[in-house]
Amino acid sequence: MDRKLSWVAAGIAAIVMVGGCGLFRDDSGPASSLAGPVAETASIATASPTESISPEPKPKPSQSPSKSKKPKPKPSKTSATPTEDPNNFQLPACAKHEGKLVSKSKAKTALRTAAAKTYWPTSAPELKVPSRLVIATAWHESGWQSDVVNCDGGRGLMQVMPDTEAFINNRFAQTYDSHDYKQNAVLGANYLAWLTKVFGELYFKNTYDLSPAKCRSKSDMCLLNMVISGYNVGRGPVEEAYASKKLPNPEYVSTVRYLMLSCYCDKY
Repeated sequence: MDRKLSWVAAGIAAIVMVGGCGLFRDDSGPASSLAGPVAETASIATASPTESISPEPKPKPSQSPSKSKKPKPKPSKTSATPTEDPNNFQLPACAKHEGKLVSKSKAKTALRTAAAKTYWPTSAPELKVPSRLVIATAWHESGWQSDVVNCDGGRGLMQVMPDTEAFINNRFAQTYDSHDYKQNAVLGANYLAWLTKVFGELYFKNTYDLSPAKCRSKSDMCLLNMVISGYNVGRGPVEEAYASKKLPNPEYVSTVRYLMLSCYCDKY
């Protein structure tokens, strides 16, 4: 009898051991987030003050380095929107405010007036700088702040560099002052017109059509894109890049092109 009871007890113990304990697994994982860098660039290069096409001084550096070393995603070739908010204008810490800050409505009027001028009345009277190009470039460069002096010396609405001011005044026999917001707008628009003349003669058979319709894409080496690129990095780097058909600063060009279509500045 005692032996039978011991067998029964042993059987029950075996059943319990076979059943065991349940296994639990936590499939949850930590969430992650990536923050893209924000960079702001605004620069104007200059050129030799002669009638013929000639080299220009070295372009100025960008106004703000990238805040992060994380690589930016490559923008889609068909996307109209840049990788960063083109209307989120931020000055670098080293920039300062100097002089008079005019209203956005006055800034807009000055930019439109500058765009309406004919800068080559004799040799290229048909050359026109689109007002959307001037307006968008100024918004990207300064956020239409007439009193901004950037780290590299760029000043005012169009972030005109001292060398650019000197070149335009010498080349066109003018006395424009970049400290004056209206004349600052003219200096920037005049420089855009000069780039249009140079690139139009060299690469587009003396035509000066800055229509976006002439560009297959926002990275195409069309006249409009080359002029925008040149305003940022100077004539030299654009010409060097022409052989490879790759813009030296595609993000800058893409941003200005986007602002030409849709700009927060249009509310003013």
